Amino acid sequence: MTSNKSIENMLDKEGVSNNGFLKTFIATFTTVFIAELGDKTQIATLLLSADTGRPFYVFFAAALALILSSLIGVILGTYISSKISQSTFNNVAGSIMIFISIYIFFNVFKIYFF
Repeated sequence: MTSNKSIENMLDKEGVSNNGFLKTFIATFTTVFIAELGDKTQIATLLLSADTGRPFYVFFAAALALILSSLIGVILGTYISSKISQSTFNNVAGSIMIFISIYIFFNVFKIYFF
């Protein structure tokens, strides 16, 4: 996957200003677009579109749902960033991801080996 830092470096090389709208827009769009490819949401919309036969309704409903969930993320991110430092947030988020990974790992092997 492409990281935000590599996208920012690519934009810097192309002369996009450091704090500009275009740089933020392209980095955000690219990150979310790549993260959503092959995601459960995409598979669900594919199945709903095939099942209902109304692809435009499914598209608009899925787009609205993504917009609202992104809005919640932006609001929470703004609130959290005003309360704790980025390094603290990174450490907590990283620890949570490691815990979830270990939990899933042991649950998978418990099914196969125990």
